[in-house]
Amino acid sequence: MGFNKIYPDAASALDGLLSDGLLIAAGGFGICGIPELLIKAIRESGVRELTVASNNCGTDGFGLGLLLESRQIRKMISSYVGENAEFMRQYLSGELELEFTPQGTLAERMRAGGAGIPGFFTRTGVGTVIAEGKQHQDFDGQTHILERGIVADLAIVKAWKADPSGNLVFRKTARNFNPPAATCGKVCVAEVEEIVPLGALDPDHVHLPGIYVHRLIQGEHEKRIEQRTTRKREEA
Repeated sequence: MGFNKIYPDAASALDGLLSDGLLIAAGGFGICGIPELLIKAIRESGVRELTVASNNCGTDGFGLGLLLESRQIRKMISSYVGENAEFMRQYLSGELELEFTPQGTLAERMRAGGAGIPGFFTRTGVGTVIAEGKQHQDFDGQTHILERGIVADLAIVKAWKADPSGNLVFRKTARNFNPPAATCGKVCVAEVEEIVPLGALDPDHVHLPGIYVHRLIQGEHEKRIEQRTTRKREEA
């Protein structure tokens, strides 16, 4: 990978990393903290048959939703599909494979993969379709199911700030699935709003150590609002 982690744009940061059939872990929650620049570059690359582990799949026409529209995703490992009409349509029509995973379980599967833990037992999902085909075991009188850790070929994440070593700081709610997604990738590419000089970040404020981050880009982000809710202005 070389010592220099900073790349000029998303396409160059992904150069040599993309191929058909990859398992990609993507950070973000809804459209908060999503690696939108890297997603657009993946779309433009034309790779297909992707499996993507992400809490959801963006929205129609934005974020991972772009890769659904272009039919580049074969399978989603997700916990929530409700904000994306195309996601629901493809799943219900049998065009898209979906591995439903409870939200906390998905976060822990990523974290476990990043920590070198191949699997763990959890009570979440016992007695539901989530448990079908999975190993069951009792602990302290309670039934648990075995969930496998996720190790992705590529992780794509979005952070607020980085230094040249790849130490990342996330802003508020964007610190959601991004840290565990970053750790579980064999290679992690991060896009950030600002790259600060080495030593500018207080070590106590770093949310993800640079050892997990292989490549960095800086860019402008759209920052859409997923559900705009307003109230009527009161009459004077």
